[in-house]
Amino acid sequence: MQRHEVPTHLNIEDKAFAGLTMRQLMVAIIGLALAYTAMSEAPLPVAVRLAAGATVLFMTAGISLWQPAGRSLEDWAFVLLRYISTPRVVVWRVRTSREVAAAEEARIEVLLPDRQELDTRSGSAQR
Repeated sequence: MQRHEVPTHLNIEDKAFAGLTMRQLMVAIIGLALAYTAMSEAPLPVAVRLAAGATVLFMTAGISLWQPAGRSLEDWAFVLLRYISTPRVVVWRVRTSREVAAAEEARIEVLLPDRQELDTRSGSAQR
């Protein structure tokens, strides 16, 4: 009896029906139901109902079948939301406690020259 190892590391979604994954199939079913509702239940002229139904069908096909860079549009929506929610500017600062910061402030001393020193320096520069 021969044994075969089943690969479990492929990261491929299972196909449910007609080559569609379960996600694609569910989006298609929901889109078809919405298109049917837009075409039959809305109290609008026939041309407007047909346009609404066609729009919903095209959007459903785009959402369920189009996968730019191998990712579904839902994944791209989450990527976009993550990008929007993260800050753009990052500032690096050394973390210090308030006591350490107060002690450092006490060590900083600013020395200004006396007015006499300034007068003698400026006077000597003018001569």
